[in-house]
Amino acid sequence: MTYKTIVVNLAVDADPAPMVRLAADLAERFDAHLIGLAAADVPPLVSTGEGLVYEGEVMQVQRTEIEKRLAAMSEIFWQLVPASVSSEWSQYICGPTRALGRVARSADLVVTADGGENVFRAVDIASLVLGAGRPVLVTARNAEHVLGRTVLVAWKDGREARRALSDSLPLLAKAKEVVIATMERESGEDVRDSLADAAVFLEQHGIMARTEVIAGEADGDRLVAFARSIHADVIVSGAYGHSRLREWAFGGVTRSLIGESGISRLLSN
Repeated sequence: MTYKTIVVNLAVDADPAPMVRLAADLAERFDAHLIGLAAADVPPLVSTGEGLVYEGEVMQVQRTEIEKRLAAMSEIFWQLVPASVSSEWSQYICGPTRALGRVARSADLVVTADGGENVFRAVDIASLVLGAGRPVLVTARNAEHVLGRTVLVAWKDGREARRALSDSLPLLAKAKEVVIATMERESGEDVRDSLADAAVFLEQHGIMARTEVIAGEADGDRLVAFARSIHADVIVSGAYGHSRLREWAFGGVTRSLIGESGISRLLSN
């Protein structure tokens, strides 16, 4: 198993060069086809003294500015991706989260930096993880490489963690060390058996992993602190939550991981 197609999201308001280099490095490592993507949209309403109204001329100016920016990003993408990497470019005048969800249909892995508040110009990480149907690798701030030398798998026996473990197999196979850890107040037999089964699953794929129990309640800050203590540069986790009035509310650990920008995270749902 490997990642045969990787799509990288390039934010229109950020320097695309670091992300292009990072994604090209991943594509070379996995011998994958790389899709560069950039998208932004024009807010449908503008504010005037009389309230919010449609303003065609202003919207057209903004659209032209977006098109120029996307063209410039395309040039940078083609300049930085080595000829040895199979690649293509996609750009859209629409929200980045929607565009990524569309392109993710033909991809094995989505790579993006952290999102932002402006949904017209920045990806919404939570919505992307829920809607893409693909593992999402959220890179650490200012990262130019995702080495994956030591990978921490955050384990909680359930569908999401099992999906994340399966989705991360290509990354884990190239790691020098894999640690499967769970956060529990007490390390009972059920907990140890669950961890052992996860380790056996990886062993069947040729990946050796050690297991750890982090004492205490499930807590995102504690998980990140443990990751740093073992010098992990990637955390693999399922995205946990529950439905509330037809909207999705993430659990505390997942919210912490989405907000953590100091380490790369591979999230699956």
